[in-house]
Amino acid sequence: MNVLFIEDDRMNRRVVKDMLDVAGASMVEAESAELGLQILDEQDFQMVLVDLRMPGMDGVTAIEHIRARGDAKAKVPIIVVTADIAPDLRERCLAAGADDVIFKPVAMDELFEAMGRILARDADGMIG
Repeated sequence: MNVLFIEDDRMNRRVVKDMLDVAGASMVEAESAELGLQILDEQDFQMVLVDLRMPGMDGVTAIEHIRARGDAKAKVPIIVVTADIAPDLRERCLAAGADDVIFKPVAMDELFEAMGRILARDADGMIG
């Protein structure tokens, strides 16, 4: 599995990369939403992880850009990874097109459970 992680904090990227390494997944890092969208243009991913609060474009806007694409990449599963605990956060992210939301600090079991739910749903033909 090839995963794109859009996150401005280098340590957060490192922690998630180490977790994905355990699962045998590869991860491409983007330190900004703008760079993440550019990388998505150039490569194929089975999943995108995205932080919400980043300098420049925020995560919700990045999700909206991905979902507005006119190609198959518009349907790539997206998991928001955030420290934000606003009451309406989950609903806002899902409304923008995210498939799930997990919270920092990222726990390996929560990350893998979210990824597994999405992959199982997709395998059942519920999207795409």
